[in-house]
Amino acid sequence: MARAMRLLAVVPFGDLAAYGEFSRTLDLEVNAAVQRLAVAVQARGVPFIRDVVPALGGLALHFEPDFDGNCVEVATELIELCLKEGVPPSEDVLRTVQVPVCYEPEFAPDIEEVAQKTKLPVMQVQELHAAAEYRVLMMGFAPGHAYMGGLNPKLSVPRRATPRAVVAAGSIAIANEQTVVYPYAIPGGWNVIGRTPLAVFDTGRQEPSLFASGDRVRFRAIDKAEFIKILGKP
Repeated sequence: MARAMRLLAVVPFGDLAAYGEFSRTLDLEVNAAVQRLAVAVQARGVPFIRDVVPALGGLALHFEPDFDGNCVEVATELIELCLKEGVPPSEDVLRTVQVPVCYEPEFAPDIEEVAQKTKLPVMQVQELHAAAEYRVLMMGFAPGHAYMGGLNPKLSVPRRATPRAVVAAGSIAIANEQTVVYPYAIPGGWNVIGRTPLAVFDTGRQEPSLFASGDRVRFRAIDKAEFIKILGKP
């Protein structure tokens, strides 16, 4: 049975937003409930709410620029109302995103080090990563950057001691209990174990991001030849 959600605090989040906090640590059950709550809040269609953004352990409500009320008070009232009316006990899986990944060395600069730290063969690192089903816990850090839970505990390694100034677009990386896909070339300190040829974030698309909160994600291992073939497709 799902635990009852407990609102810890609602705090200002800039001038036109408020953040409702339910957990200060990564709790997958709380995260799933927060995502369902976000759908419930969004479904109310409140005209002065511009966006509802679920995070790892809370929910951000962004208000329209002409809103002149108290963001914290309104967000608290709206969140508590949705909680009182009841958040669905289970979530529908709206999408499963299939992501091809090449784990070959030139795309996986940290896979050998990960293998050493986990005491696993490199091939098993690949297999374990590709075998799991992941859920997008939140979007953050940069547009299109998805934090995903579901990483096999055998692959849990800390972030790199020294972050890279630039991580290539499409890089698949792991750290602690999560995996991420870098949407474009940005700095990063996670352990890169592969790369996808897919365009993870493209402002020219109707939906720029390949991922959204709540998506299920499956990775499929490919070789370099298939990577190049997919990369060449429009």
